[in-house]
Amino acid sequence: MPDRDPRLTPLRAVMASGSLDAVALVPGANFRRLLGRDFHQNERPLVLVVPAEGPPAAVVPNLEMASFSTLDFRGAIFDWRDENGFEHAFRALGGALGGLGAAGARIGVEAQRMRVFEATALQAAFPAAQLVDAHAAISSIRLRKAPEEVALLRQAIRISEAALEATLTQVRAGMTETEVAGVLMRELFDHGADGLAFEPIVAAGDNSAQPHARPRFDYRIRPGDALLFDFGASYQGYNADITRTFFVADASEKDRAFYDTVLAANEAGRAASRAGRSAHDVDDAVQRLLEASPFAAFARHKTGHGLGLDVHEAPQIMRGNAAVLESGMVFTVEPGLYRLGECGVRIEDDVLVTETGIDCLTTFPRELRILGGP
Repeated sequence: MPDRDPRLTPLRAVMASGSLDAVALVPGANFRRLLGRDFHQNERPLVLVVPAEGPPAAVVPNLEMASFSTLDFRGAIFDWRDENGFEHAFRALGGALGGLGAAGARIGVEAQRMRVFEATALQAAFPAAQLVDAHAAISSIRLRKAPEEVALLRQAIRISEAALEATLTQVRAGMTETEVAGVLMRELFDHGADGLAFEPIVAAGDNSAQPHARPRFDYRIRPGDALLFDFGASYQGYNADITRTFFVADASEKDRAFYDTVLAANEAGRAASRAGRSAHDVDDAVQRLLEASPFAAFARHKTGHGLGLDVHEAPQIMRGNAAVLESGMVFTVEPGLYRLGECGVRIEDDVLVTETGIDCLTTFPRELRILGGP
């Protein structure tokens, strides 16, 4: 059995730079990025351990063996059944990767993904090793998107934008937020989504001022309401994340000025996004514009986040983050203003950093749009 699987090369580079003797992965975006398939994370632990040298090994629920066999996995597999428990499989894992049992061995784990019982079982397999939070380092393998990943993101975004336009033609005053959300989800699947990036936010009136609002079944949309959509299709594992805000029947002068300020901040963020700049630079450009506006008190969050197999991933587009933007990175630019109890506006685009600037993957118009009345 060969020691080297070229798919694991990026992970081994992370180990070398972080002085790690191994990395342990659980199902999620990093697992999928390396091996091309994800698994549902449930009460049955599935843990892959990749040492710095030599073949990897995995603990796999017997229930998942047929699916795991499709991965062309080049290492030892220790399966287990519910009736016997997983402890013996982890003991076998420890025996197979005995070099990690030495005192001082460092095993990097996805601290934001691995659960306590998985970490406990892993520690029992390698009692002398130190489990190290290497979440950021491991996830760095997904920072720069390959062309085929960008193509999947584009398709997820195309599906999302077509679904949004189809939904808007059906929106009327008097509908509830949950009714509109239902239309949107149906249109997403009708246009080719194979999943939802996350539960869509459809928020009208005062609910639009809650950045992470949930659609209400007992509020009927009124003329003059802001109507905010934050949603995305998932396509072959890659996620769109788009926000647009509309007004129903009419918009007051105050709300128009509010909207125009967010639009200007969105434009400033996109203009500041380019290779060689930092994540701080982008957020600072947005925040300075908002802070200089009459609505400075209503800004409540950073400018954006990375996007790909996870809806929220690195880089975080915020002040204080000195991470340098590189060609191939994809992130959101989503400034917002929120007058609690009244109105919220957010405009979110997904951008790809290129050698010469950015390619804005979202194309849905940003100009203020008034939707039909009753």
